[in-house]
Amino acid sequence: MRVFTSLDEVAGAVGEQLGTSDWLRIDQDRVNQFADATGDHQWIHVDVERSKDGPFGGTIAHGYLTLSLIPYLGAQVFALDTPGAKLNYGVNKVRFPNPVLVGSRVRSHVSVADVSDLPKGKQLTLKHTVEIEDQDKPACVAETVVLLLP
Repeated sequence: MRVFTSLDEVAGAVGEQLGTSDWLRIDQDRVNQFADATGDHQWIHVDVERSKDGPFGGTIAHGYLTLSLIPYLGAQVFALDTPGAKLNYGVNKVRFPNPVLVGSRVRSHVSVADVSDLPKGKQLTLKHTVEIEDQDKPACVAETVVLLLP
């Protein structure tokens, strides 16, 4: 795991591949809990019987569930032990090129895409590529933005 202890160290890591998380199995219980939390109970996510005849042959994870796993998966790859506040600022771009079938395993590859100076700190842009085991196309590609304040 890569641990950053200063803003200068973060700035020096632009273009660096930080690593890859462990695999995480996406089970139906996790998908159902996400559906309950968000109110998104579309049958393709939660109706196991109906989805067998659907376009993917089974239930799939919500795209936003996959996106929401980025902090959990990323915490296995890097830590920001820099002084000051660390604030989620947003997401520049998110794509879901491939659905995650329930029962599949995913993991995230993390790299530092950019670090820019702000009047009161740094803006860190991370690229996350969430792959699905034994699939050519990733489940999610996202650029997340973090504000690092001294």
